[in-house]
Amino acid sequence: MLSPAEFLPSSNKETEKKKTQDKFLCTDEPNQESYLKHFNRLEKCNQDILDYVEEFREFSQMVLSRLAGLNNYKTEVKSEVENLLTRVERAQRDIDYFGSVTDSNTCIEVGEDLEKQQLLEAEEEKRKLKLMLNASCDHMLAGVKSLKIVKKTGDKHGSWMKDPGKKHTKIYLLNSAVNNVIFEFANIMTFMESNHTLKARRITLPFPWEGTGHVIYQGFLFYHRHGSLNEIIKFNIQKRNIADQMVLPGAGKIPAYQLSPSTKIDLAIDEQGLWAIHSEPETGGNIVVTKINHITMSVEHTWDTSCNSKDAEAAFMACNTLYVVYNFPSGGTSRIHCVYDVLDAVNTYEIPALHFPKRQGSHSTVHYDPKEKQLLAWGDGSQIIYKLHTTQKV
Repeated sequence: MLSPAEFLPSSNKETEKKKTQDKFLCTDEPNQESYLKHFNRLEKCNQDILDYVEEFREFSQMVLSRLAGLNNYKTEVKSEVENLLTRVERAQRDIDYFGSVTDSNTCIEVGEDLEKQQLLEAEEEKRKLKLMLNASCDHMLAGVKSLKIVKKTGDKHGSWMKDPGKKHTKIYLLNSAVNNVIFEFANIMTFMESNHTLKARRITLPFPWEGTGHVIYQGFLFYHRHGSLNEIIKFNIQKRNIADQMVLPGAGKIPAYQLSPSTKIDLAIDEQGLWAIHSEPETGGNIVVTKINHITMSVEHTWDTSCNSKDAEAAFMACNTLYVVYNFPSGGTSRIHCVYDVLDAVNTYEIPALHFPKRQGSHSTVHYDPKEKQLLAWGDGSQIIYKLHTTQKV
């Protein structure tokens, strides 16, 4: 802030300044010297402000001058761009004219050749898949004939299974959607006894499973590790250690089936080996099927199916074909009305809805046993066997 002395003529300024200094010097206060220093600092501050104002004024004039120059340059550039656009339009008209008088047979031939090449590549891909999946598997599901409730034990959610890759008759019970203890029974008769857990071998896993989509195949338990997005563990049952693991791309974001929210990845076994079933939000909730090499724990192929996970409660693979089980949110009669054959050997549009017999409720697991050609299911705490009727693929 400027002192009143700044508004006086220069001669008067010096006089006022001297009077002020004399006033400070003549005062009887002991701090007169410090007051004088403070006054001098204020004088210097005022002078600095005046210098800054002058510099800013010069800078403003320079900026205004350069802006005026930029406006002139902008006008020149706009004129050049308009001229260039005119030339481009003229060239485009010439190109269109030459294109209209040029024979298009060459383009048609190239398009036909490209289409033929794509068809050949698709046929070759299908041939490789048939070799990989053993196309001799030629049966399809025609109906669910009957059911047998083997036992009623455990929680609402769980799974029970055999090992179709082994000759033994052992039964495995995995209770609950999150757990780390497997019960192994010598045979189904032992499993059906009332005190069955006393005769079972307890196997403790290093990591708990998540959901109910686990399977046992050739002496190994394959399961979705609890707490992970999409990690699949391969556990050696005999040696009781982890043999391998893998990550299933795209899986784990949403439940595989809307009516079974605890299961993000549902593993399955059929005549061709190990599969994984899951859904992805990117596909609108449609189910994705992946063939997994159970030895190397690697993805062999993936299919985006047309089957949606809405109102689905379970699914299973049988002879290269996905069968999706649907129900009502409150429970009811389960039914299969979406079928997807990965080799297109089944005309899925001609297959009627297949209803499960007699039972009202819901399933947390439906798995196919390729050895016995039957379904092992877990429904509301009951362990169920469904006998199947099959026919030749059409």
